[in-house]
Amino acid sequence: MRRPHPVTPAHGQESVWGYPRPPRVEPVPERVTIRLGGALIADTRHAVRVLETSHPPVYYLPIADFVPGALVDARGTSFCEFKGAARYLDVRSGGLVREGAAWNYPHPDPGYETLVDRVAVYAGQMDECTVGGEVVTPQPGGFYGGWVTSSVVGPFKGVPGSQGW
Repeated sequence: MRRPHPVTPAHGQESVWGYPRPPRVEPVPERVTIRLGGALIADTRHAVRVLETSHPPVYYLPIADFVPGALVDARGTSFCEFKGAARYLDVRSGGLVREGAAWNYPHPDPGYETLVDRVAVYAGQMDECTVGGEVVTPQPGGFYGGWVTSSVVGPFKGVPGSQGW
């Protein structure tokens, strides 16, 4: 498949086409929050983001920064060629259960050890996710878990026709 034409970033923006492959993990200086069922279920200034070519950043928050009971083991696993084996978690709050809406890497491959005890969530299954006070938009498509903010430009993997990117 032909590579798409990247959008030229404006001042203060970054293109997901400048992200590396294999992915890079970096700290997030902004406050990151997640709401579900009308309640704040995670609030941290200790998130990291994973940057990978053509993908909006995936934000991983410390498990300890979720309210108790918000994360429950779920069925299912997946495998990333870089990070290793992932497990899935249900996210619960306010009487709502979002099955398999979160994942983490309990024993990530070398280079991704900082993901131990951190969790990523599908923004589209939450009431609201924010980075630095900005409400994020979920990455297109149902498989990927990136968070789109005004600081990143694409096009993003997950849109129709992007399977081969």
